[in-house]
Amino acid sequence: MEQMKYLIGIDEAGRGPLAGPVAVGAVVVPRNFDWKLVAGAKDSKQMTPAGRESLYSTMSELRKEGKLDFVVAFSYPAMIDRQGIVPAIQSALNRALSKIQEASPLECEVRLDGNLKAPSEFVHQTTIIRGDESESVISLASIAAKVERDLLMARLATKYPAYRFEKHKGYGTAEHRRNIREFGLCKIHRATFCTRLLLGSNAV
Repeated sequence: MEQMKYLIGIDEAGRGPLAGPVAVGAVVVPRNFDWKLVAGAKDSKQMTPAGRESLYSTMSELRKEGKLDFVVAFSYPAMIDRQGIVPAIQSALNRALSKIQEASPLECEVRLDGNLKAPSEFVHQTTIIRGDESESVISLASIAAKVERDLLMARLATKYPAYRFEKHKGYGTAEHRRNIREFGLCKIHRATFCTRLLLGSNAV
């Protein structure tokens, strides 16, 4: 793919939580990007919150300098409950890619984590199992998605303080499950993910 001008990495964050949106990050860099500028980037799940936030700050500065670009798109619980998590992720992925203006699809190579797929007009695309561990551009997308989702959940925590979203970010921790049993569901819970919990099962 020597003719490609840009490399795009895509990953998602928040597939499994009981509350909050799922996020998809898309990062685009030129083919001659200097990877030393983002040294230390790896799968966001393998990084500390401070490490992720530091890399995210670096990415934001590089975006201001025009050296890379990134977009994070969200699909919210209403869509997840209505359509399912896989279509919701695809919707966010498509919207993230649509906001990247640097190049036409034919000028881009897209690398995606897991089982993600880009729209068919991106003819040069590769899905890589555990790509967030092996491909730096996917790692950056993972970091962007995770940091922006965590920031959103911290903001939502002020609206729904009983659930302590700032602490667990909507994941099914023991504390979060207890809060759901005590207070029921709020507007940002994924009702379809909580059905068995509300029926009294510990398995969700």
